[in-house]
Amino acid sequence: MKHFIIGTAGHIDHGKTTLIRALTGRNTDRLKEEQKRGISIDLGFTYFDLPSGQRAGIIDVPGHEKFIKNMLAGVMGMDIVILVVAADEGIMPQTEEHLSILNLLGIERGFVVLTKVDLVDDEWLDMVEEEVREEIKGTFLETSPILKVSSTKKEGIQEVINLIDEYVKDIEERDISEMPRIPIDRVFSLSGFGTVITGTLLSGSLRIGDEVQIYPGRTTARIRNLQVHDEDREIAYAGQRVAVNLAGLKKDQVNRGDVLAPIDQMKETRLLDVKIKLLDKVDIVLRPRTRLRLYMGTKELFCRIVLLDKEVLNPGEEAYAQLRLEEEIVAKRGDRFILRFYSPMFTIGGGLVLEPHPGKKKAGDEKALAELRLKEKGSQEEILETIIKDKSQDFLTIKEYASITSMLEKNLLEEVDRLNENGRVILFNLTKDKYVIHRDFYKEVKNQILSEVAGYHKKYPLRPGMPKELVRRKFLKNATPRLGDSFIQRLIDEGDLDQNLEVLKIRDFKIVYNDEQDKIKEAIIGNYKKALYKIPKVDDMINSMTFKREDFLEVFNSLYHAGELIRLDDEIFILKGLYDKSQDILKDYIRKNGSITVAEFRDLLDTNRKITLALLESFDQQGLTRRVEDKRFLTNL
Repeated sequence: MKHFIIGTAGHIDHGKTTLIRALTGRNTDRLKEEQKRGISIDLGFTYFDLPSGQRAGIIDVPGHEKFIKNMLAGVMGMDIVILVVAADEGIMPQTEEHLSILNLLGIERGFVVLTKVDLVDDEWLDMVEEEVREEIKGTFLETSPILKVSSTKKEGIQEVINLIDEYVKDIEERDISEMPRIPIDRVFSLSGFGTVITGTLLSGSLRIGDEVQIYPGRTTARIRNLQVHDEDREIAYAGQRVAVNLAGLKKDQVNRGDVLAPIDQMKETRLLDVKIKLLDKVDIVLRPRTRLRLYMGTKELFCRIVLLDKEVLNPGEEAYAQLRLEEEIVAKRGDRFILRFYSPMFTIGGGLVLEPHPGKKKAGDEKALAELRLKEKGSQEEILETIIKDKSQDFLTIKEYASITSMLEKNLLEEVDRLNENGRVILFNLTKDKYVIHRDFYKEVKNQILSEVAGYHKKYPLRPGMPKELVRRKFLKNATPRLGDSFIQRLIDEGDLDQNLEVLKIRDFKIVYNDEQDKIKEAIIGNYKKALYKIPKVDDMINSMTFKREDFLEVFNSLYHAGELIRLDDEIFILKGLYDKSQDILKDYIRKNGSITVAEFRDLLDTNRKITLALLESFDQQGLTRRVEDKRFLTNL
């Protein structure tokens, strides 16, 4: 069964509420003031059954200019709009404004109802119909029927019902696999039940027991009950008016204008990249930094506008722009909005959200404008690729991308998998999280890393390579350590780099000593071999040789970085071979005797206590031995 919403629009006292009462048998004026004054102040909601068996939800919006923000809160999610014009008055200011708003919000289906036809003669009625035809030219209602009704006498009501039933056939069923989202238009509390919110479920589905979040903010709740058309439901679907009873939430924790959606599925923003259109009939020129009222969903807030491809915006013109908001909201690409001048208040235009999480942009940035053109007209796959390309330097997870795109994680992952298969993005599957970056960003960082490591080899030709931590800090600082390691491992797997311990080198790099350096190397190694475990200090070794100090240290450090020398402390280094041999001596002794003391090991090596302690503490740190009082034992015995 299809789920859809019908709405009314039109000037105050043109018979919108009376028409709905004639269609449904119910009065949508719920406030005492509304019933007393005979005008709608806030939104009214009801439903009725069509001849086809479909149940239609219907929203009655206020017509008074003073309550235009309430009208705007009700338009979100309408599938069919009935523009109501009183035959005895014809087109009035709010008729024009409502029609402009509906057009700006992308409403596609609707028709006109002339009410109070029993109050005028045929000649007048023909003149009003002609006036209406002229008014709706160039709008979504241009070719729509104009029905004539007397709600009080029930004349023409069945024709309205039949036409709605015909329109419903062309409405496409909404995608319930998308993320559920309700812009909240009412909040109240019922004794014994707690907090209830209402709104139109724009997408997806909700069920009793779902955990949800109120945006903006971190307030969460559980769905205790759902009602659709005054009936309890286990599940509510996109296109339905829904009342949601929330457990764990107080009435003062939620407001009209907030959005209900799954936990951590949306992300707040104070910037919006948009395409805007200024109405033809407004008598203003829109300039940069103008302060405006923004209406999106059921939210009203202030913003300032930054024009990106024009210096000023004239009536009837369109432009790319950035809205800088005075408070946080949540939005999704494709959301429609209305802009009104803030003093005096009147509608000036509206538009479409192209990017809900942009960086700040400046006018005339051609790269930014090209991206916005793609986001306006590109496919879902192209747009997602652009977003990933723009955010790659942040190294975001699939979950984080789902939040900024307001897509369900599983739907997003399907799109990312397709991009990955086509070689457009790189996907890193780690144990807890999946990360995605754009292929171009990967290549850029890869080339930077390879260039940096090659430069390191040139600067330090006798070192085995560049410390991996330096690479991570410089090029992968926004990545987690595990993701950074995975990125580097991919470079190794592709054959560009080699890794030895925590050092990276270009795969074909080799340390090459010149003749002088070869002599120093042989002298160092020969000195250590001759001394055995009576290890000389580095400074003593330098002083005993004729080489320049800086030349000696360059070769010495290369042997250390290559792992040929082991550092025991600041002054004591030992040949790797002698270090390994000392371990064998220690293990053989302990296996025969059960343990070893400092003095016993000192005598075995024929060395002094300082060197003996340095070796034993190194073995302790490696986990080879464990110390108990003055004895060492093998850890694995």
